[in-house]
Amino acid sequence: MKSGSSDGTEDSVVDESSTKYGQLPVTVANLWTSAQRKSNSIHEISYRACFKAELPEFFITRYSNDGDVVYDPFMGRGTTPVEAALNRRIPFGVDINPLSVIFALPRLAPPSVDEVRKRLIEIPMESALHPDIDLTMFFHERTESEIMSVRKYLSDRRKDEAEDKVDRFIRMVATNRLTGHSSGFFSVYTLPPNQAATQESQVRINRRLGQVPVYKDVKSIILRKTKSLLRDIDNQSLNTLRDYGKKALLGVLDARDTSSLIKDGTVSLTVTSPPFLNIVQYKLDNWLRLWFNGIDLSDRKREPFVTSNMSQWSKFTGEVFTDLYRITKAGGRVAFEVGEIRNGSLKLEEYVLDAGKKAGFDVERLFINSQKFTKTSNIWGVKNNRDGTNTNRIVLFRKGG
Repeated sequence: MKSGSSDGTEDSVVDESSTKYGQLPVTVANLWTSAQRKSNSIHEISYRACFKAELPEFFITRYSNDGDVVYDPFMGRGTTPVEAALNRRIPFGVDINPLSVIFALPRLAPPSVDEVRKRLIEIPMESALHPDIDLTMFFHERTESEIMSVRKYLSDRRKDEAEDKVDRFIRMVATNRLTGHSSGFFSVYTLPPNQAATQESQVRINRRLGQVPVYKDVKSIILRKTKSLLRDIDNQSLNTLRDYGKKALLGVLDARDTSSLIKDGTVSLTVTSPPFLNIVQYKLDNWLRLWFNGIDLSDRKREPFVTSNMSQWSKFTGEVFTDLYRITKAGGRVAFEVGEIRNGSLKLEEYVLDAGKKAGFDVERLFINSQKFTKTSNIWGVKNNRDGTNTNRIVLFRKGG
């Protein structure tokens, strides 16, 4: 065992772990936490189970070059594609959840604050508009009408095929500001914005806290969040986002088959995190966001993958890796993030190793991001942060050739 690592990380523990595929190099360190660097404000869109931008930045800067294609098959809020564009890489991404494109695409071609301000002024506020579902437990009556006015405006622009980058940015921000637990959201105090309460749950929350929805100025909140998102976007980063955003490929697709969008051998680096075992209920958590955007998932053949069955999860992951092997160029890499679940008793990287190897990849290294670690001969079983999915564990694969 030795300190330091061959890939340039500092203050790390490097060891080898024995697997059925042979000895696997393992790096354990404080690799991509917020204490090391501050990510760009453009990433500050709430989404359930998303990783921090420092994680893809770590792999993008080490395992790809300017102009390379960087991909995420479970792009969520779009962290990997946006970070790729900020680093002068071409962003690719898919997700079965249509909200992902709504969150990712506008940040690859952001408007100015002034453009958003002027567009908000143009949106008519119609006091007579009311939703087709009961949302009075979340919103004041005036706030509800303003939300409906913005929703109608955006829907009409899309139907008329007039939607532009400013409309898309406003849609993204409004979707993100629907519900939350601070004054910066349209709603009364509720669950965090990445986990919407049901109507019945919100009634109970209101009763428990003795609260009623108060008026919130929807346009002011949208503008305030826009300013916050764009505060780190200077002219250089704006031009970089727009230049590389033009080359982006984003789609609402199942990660197991992206052949309709992505050609063989085009991706240099994939950085992703798959759905965890029955931890995140994407459809339930996003029901209000889906409603705002007029999205009905009930008639879809495939919905976001959720299972508590390890056999089903392994089969799903194997099919994802088959597609990843198809689209990865020779010498390209896949950084596949998994977590410790069931109090550390089940380590998904062991199943990911199988899936990657069977698809044809070579296993290059296991990275474990841990803020507190000790040198131990059993690096594979690092026991810091025992509960939930507390440590980032990334299996790095490489396609030979």
